[in-house]
Amino acid sequence: MANSTRSAKLADRIKVVVAETLKTKIKDPRLGFVTITDTRITGDLREATVFYTVFGDEEERAASAAALESAKGILRSEVGRQTGVKFTPTLAFILDAIPEGARQIDDLLARAAAEDARVREIAQGKTFAGEADPYRAPRPEDEDAEPEDAEPDDEDER
Repeated sequence: MANSTRSAKLADRIKVVVAETLKTKIKDPRLGFVTITDTRITGDLREATVFYTVFGDEEERAASAAALESAKGILRSEVGRQTGVKFTPTLAFILDAIPEGARQIDDLLARAAAEDARVREIAQGKTFAGEADPYRAPRPEDEDAEPEDAEPDDEDER
């Protein structure tokens, strides 16, 4: 087993190598606007998982996935050549779900903002059912007086 620092460095290097190779050497017309977002590697450095996103619709995602699968051999060869490890890890490409999760969070935030605006509209011109400040505040005459059970100050005892 490799230590976690070495595997993290190798994962980062694989990410860079795959991204550069996709940009410069892979000329597959099915390959859309692909971004390599993350790479994870197993503890024994034998298998690397490459996460990617594709800008576009579902058809472009499917075409890009097919292009990545067909270019897997070239990418693995390039990773082995540029990293210099004893055993070149196998590559597995997984579509990253982060953009869909971010889109869902944005939708939820937009719905919450719309609901807040609706509540603000309803509350305009309305008054409180009770007092504006329902919490007890000390009365001005009570602030000057000492509580009866308070201990005297050190100065008073001298």
